[in-house]
Amino acid sequence: MTPEPRRFPLDAIEALTTRASPAGLTAPAPDASALDAMLRAAVRAPDHGRLRPWRFIVIDGDARIALGDALAQALHAREPNAAEAAIAKERAKPLRAPLIIVVAAKLREHRGVPAVEQIIAAGAAAQNILVAAHALGYGAFWRTGAAAYDDRVKRTLGLAPDDAIVGFVYVGTPNGATPVPAADVDAHVTRWTGPMEASS
Repeated sequence: MTPEPRRFPLDAIEALTTRASPAGLTAPAPDASALDAMLRAAVRAPDHGRLRPWRFIVIDGDARIALGDALAQALHAREPNAAEAAIAKERAKPLRAPLIIVVAAKLREHRGVPAVEQIIAAGAAAQNILVAAHALGYGAFWRTGAAAYDDRVKRTLGLAPDDAIVGFVYVGTPNGATPVPAADVDAHVTRWTGPMEASS
């Protein structure tokens, strides 16, 4: 019996428990309405101090080619002896999806909210984008790599060296089925009932 096709948008629990990173993405990208919904979900992420540290840089169309050139140049600067094949691979990365959302944390000094909490808030925003994309029938995966920590790349994207690129979120339409791995919840959960000896 053929399973009934999913109806979108998914409810919150189904979206959270069935999301997985697709192996590949293709057009179409989310339309303006879907992208707006994804970004609205992103800015609802938990945020200690209401600093709203997140920044979302949306890249599509030919801008992906320009980003690829910037990534390739940054790799060559980091590794002057990098093979041409490695540089070509770096240049092609932005073409893996029709839309990229660079999620960054615009860090600032704050007595009660250390930088790590601002970065985590931006990470929570990135997760919201992933789940919202899935809920709307799209696919998305999250990548970092050396480029995320490269000041040249940050500068190209209009960020300061002290800002943190949390990830490059690739978004589009999955070009095949996306298996959802089984989750072994019990392997990651303990119930605390009092002081414990530190494990070695």
